[in-house]
Amino acid sequence: MQQNTDFLRQAVELAYQNCEQGGRPFGAILVKDGQVIASGVNEILKSNDPTAHAELLAIRAASQQLGTANLDGCVVFASGQPCPMCMAAMRMAGITSVTYAHSNEDAEAYGLSTAAIYADLAKPFAEQSMIIRYMPVRIETKPDLYRYWKSIT
Repeated sequence: MQQNTDFLRQAVELAYQNCEQGGRPFGAILVKDGQVIASGVNEILKSNDPTAHAELLAIRAASQQLGTANLDGCVVFASGQPCPMCMAAMRMAGITSVTYAHSNEDAEAYGLSTAAIYADLAKPFAEQSMIIRYMPVRIETKPDLYRYWKSIT
C-alpha cells in the first residue's frame, strides 16, 4: 500500500509542477508491474487541445513505450478524479485500476469538477444535453464497413 501512496504522491507532485508552469492542476502516472512506465500532465492550456488531459497523455506515452495499445495490467495514479473521457480511455486501453487523490467534490469550488458531465452521460441519449443521432448511412457500392474491416485484418 505504501508503494501506491508513493505513486499517488508522484502524480500530485506533477500537478503542482504543471501549475508552476502555467498549466492546470492535473498529473498522472501509469504503472505496470510496480514500475512507472509513463506520466502526463494536463496540457489543455498549452496545446489548446481539449483532450490533452494528464491521463490521456500518460496512456499515449505508455502505449508508445510498450509498443501496444493494450495496457492490460497497467494502473493509473492521478492527482484528480478522472473525467468520463479519461475513464473511458482507460477502460478501452485495458487499464485495470485507477487511484486518485482529489475528488470532484474537492474540485467543485474551483470550477474543475466533472460531476455534471458524469450525470449527463448517465441519462438516456434522448435526455442528454448533447444531440445524439443514429443515422444508418451505408455506401451501396461497398461491402458492410465492419465486415470489410474484418476481412482485411
